[in-house]
Amino acid sequence: MMYNVKHRQIYLIFLFAIAFISCKQNHRPDVSNIAVDIKIERFDKELFAGNGKNPAEVNQTLSTKYGVFYDDFLHKILDTKYENTESLATLYHDQAYTDLTKEVDSVFPNLKAQEAGLNETFKYIKYYYPKAKIPKFIAFASGFAYQMPVGDNYLGIGLDMFLGKDSKFYKAIVQSVPLYLSRRFSPEYIVPRVAETYAHEELFAEPDENKSLLSKMVFQGKILYFLDQVLPEQLADSVKIGYTTQQLEWAQHFEGDIWAYFLEHNFLFETDYQKIQVFLSEGPFTPGLGENRDSAPKLGIWIGWQMVKKYMKENPDVTLQQLMAEGDAQKILNKSKYKPKQQN
Repeated sequence: MMYNVKHRQIYLIFLFAIAFISCKQNHRPDVSNIAVDIKIERFDKELFAGNGKNPAEVNQTLSTKYGVFYDDFLHKILDTKYENTESLATLYHDQAYTDLTKEVDSVFPNLKAQEAGLNETFKYIKYYYPKAKIPKFIAFASGFAYQMPVGDNYLGIGLDMFLGKDSKFYKAIVQSVPLYLSRRFSPEYIVPRVAETYAHEELFAEPDENKSLLSKMVFQGKILYFLDQVLPEQLADSVKIGYTTQQLEWAQHFEGDIWAYFLEHNFLFETDYQKIQVFLSEGPFTPGLGENRDSAPKLGIWIGWQMVKKYMKENPDVTLQQLMAEGDAQKILNKSKYKPKQQN
């Protein structure tokens, strides 16, 4: 009899575990019937395949296939002042660019993993926003000038800005690209950065009237919450916001103290950008918070994200589309009942 009771308890625990896993896996909408077929065009490979060929013919081929992007690449991204054929000839004779292209090709022999991630992401985007137009995705190497340019019906992916944090190239350009930025120049960041760029540029432009720290916190928090709903579920929060594991743990541990700091210094309704940008901008840490420069950066965005999560938890009838359209940051704060506890 005792065996049967124990057996039943184990069985119930097992069922509970199955139910928990099922709930966790099934809380997202079914997007299997949404047709999305994203391919990342390898401009970088096609460009360098023209090395040694007639520049005029290469120019014609690339111009026909890539149109506006090709012109933007030469005259905006590379910032060349020459005619197209002369620009190509100069590029093909640049040993540094040749070395960089070979490294890009070595790290990214193909982009199947990135294409799979983008296909999953844009199925969810199309589920929530059926009229969203998916741009062409074009991979290139800019010589560390541009990571993700947006142009006429295209979104560029500067593969040389995703070579891996230990790339020898980033150590050589540390004066212009500090390590706290280049540590995020890894392949796993491509899909979230594409989704974030697309969200900002194509779906949710920040209103001009967003001047206060609170309004900017909530706006950026909504973008991150949107990414929560559309990016692959296994993607870590640290990658979404660009934190190290240690920075994420620090922000989580001191969430209540960060919020108290904003309240005590009356920062929420401050509109002087010089005073609030430190809580919104990239950096190695946030000045004024933490000890020995151990705080996470852009803590205004982090807190905004937590506030929006709390708002959606407290208001389960609010849809994602309603959230993204809600422009009243004070309303979101009030209805979120956001009051994280300080550390003792």
